[in-house]
Amino acid sequence: MGSVDKSLGGWQNRLSQACEGLVHPGVAEPGERARQRRLLAASLTGPFLASAAFAQVLTVPLGVSAALAAICMAFVAGWSAAVIVAQTGSRRIAGPLALCAAVLSSAVVMSFAGGTASPLFLAWLPLIAETDNVGRNRRFLLTGLVAAGAAILLAGLAGFVLPDLPAIGASAGHWLLPVIYAGLWFARKTGDRDISRDQAGAPDEDALDGLLDAVTLRFAANGELTDVSTQARELLRLEPEFLLSTGFFDRIHVSDRVHYLNALADMREGADRCSLELRVRLPRLNKGDVGAIYGPFRLEFAGGAAAGGFVGFLRANDDMVRLRDELETAVARAEADRSRFLSTVSHELRTPLNAIIGFSDMLLQDLAGPLANERQRDYVGLVQESGQHLLSVVNSILDIAKIQAGTYTPSNERFAVDQIVATARSIVSCQARAKQVRVDVAGDHPLGEVLADKRALQQILINLLANAVKFTPEGGTVTVGGSRDDGWLELWVSDTGIGMAEDELHQIGRPFFQVVNDYTRQYEGTGLGLALVKGLVERNGGTMAIESAPGEGTTVTIAVPEGAPVAHEPAPHVVKIETERQSRDASDDPLRKFA
Repeated sequence: MGSVDKSLGGWQNRLSQACEGLVHPGVAEPGERARQRRLLAASLTGPFLASAAFAQVLTVPLGVSAALAAICMAFVAGWSAAVIVAQTGSRRIAGPLALCAAVLSSAVVMSFAGGTASPLFLAWLPLIAETDNVGRNRRFLLTGLVAAGAAILLAGLAGFVLPDLPAIGASAGHWLLPVIYAGLWFARKTGDRDISRDQAGAPDEDALDGLLDAVTLRFAANGELTDVSTQARELLRLEPEFLLSTGFFDRIHVSDRVHYLNALADMREGADRCSLELRVRLPRLNKGDVGAIYGPFRLEFAGGAAAGGFVGFLRANDDMVRLRDELETAVARAEADRSRFLSTVSHELRTPLNAIIGFSDMLLQDLAGPLANERQRDYVGLVQESGQHLLSVVNSILDIAKIQAGTYTPSNERFAVDQIVATARSIVSCQARAKQVRVDVAGDHPLGEVLADKRALQQILINLLANAVKFTPEGGTVTVGGSRDDGWLELWVSDTGIGMAEDELHQIGRPFFQVVNDYTRQYEGTGLGLALVKGLVERNGGTMAIESAPGEGTTVTIAVPEGAPVAHEPAPHVVKIETERQSRDASDDPLRKFA
């Protein structure tokens, strides 16, 4: 019995959802929508009960033709009332029509059923029950009582005016329809309680429609939009019926539709809440406007499919957009202030540093007279070395700041690649000789001339070679090489140094980051070298790949397009190189990784 009640309750739930879809979209008040939904259900299902009663009481005394005619009239009256409600959104005509048809049907059944002795004399009870169920207030209950009295009175008048009216005698079979109706009534009430219990956690409909700053969207359990509140006229400048079915989805910006569908899927699967930002196409205010006009909105879902459906609140997102614009303005202002600050600081630092480096160089060359002893020369050398180191740090910080602020602009000029390789090699030669590290150039063929950002590539090579020499032990080797292929220039620097682990590769390129372990604590540096290299490569539209393993050295490969630089352009050539090199080395060293 419990399973039957549950199945009938589910049937009642599905019937309620179906009738909700028939309610006119112009009906926004939730109480009126509920009354029309229940009237539709009664008008659509009532003729079936009346037809069953007509078949029992009219077939024998009046014949099959009269019974079929009465059945057709019952369906015409009931379904006409349903059509009128669905098309007009009003109960003024449909309600009295359905009630009058029900009163006449009840009177006919009672007249031909054999009087008060027949169980079908209880046909007046549905008039009270169904009318009260539609309105669920005292006025509708009184209307049902009056209708039931009218049906009984008409049945009595028919027997008084037409004393020879044919009728069938009361029989036990007449209890079939009252029992069926009582069972259905009990199942409907049980289904109503289940639906109310499932919807206990859902927002109150009256409260939802009271939200003046939001458009309330009601969705069925399958995600179909079934109702839109009248606030759509204010916020979206559209009539609610234009947004039903797929109307709202068609107005969502194409790039936001995937997020919208994902949110609907989450709600259908039982999520309690979900929210997203989206852009909705609005009607043009002026006929002369060109292009689509999209407004920013925020959609918040609540309810869940377990409650037989869910609701969404669509609010204008102008404040969020304004805050985002203000944030972007503040960030741009902070970037400009930072650039000015770094420019000022770098200028104030460079001026005394140039004097320190210049005068210390004069002292070392004995241009101002010989130094008294070698200790003084060592001290002056330390001053010059420290000044040059600090100047290089200042220059690197300023370059990184320009790259991050987007003010660094690549410049094109034609130059020989071998020339910048030789220049970078000569700059780090002193450092390499001091550590007894050999710097070799791979390949015997010249790379020729290219059209690219010479200053950036020169800086990239110097930083890569200096970094390789720094982290290569005495007696090691650093190799620099390059190639050209299909409009791309590839340069690489390989060393036999300490190498890096896999987890360290992901952090390479961050400013002020340096791999710290037992080997590298002895090396000085700010960690700006690779960060500057990465930034310069990206600004020139190239990519950087790092291949390394602990204790086996590191290879850094950069590739930039020849000709006009294209910032942030993908470099398929480098991706191909990484794949080939990875497959080549997989069998030799499984610890070798790419970043």
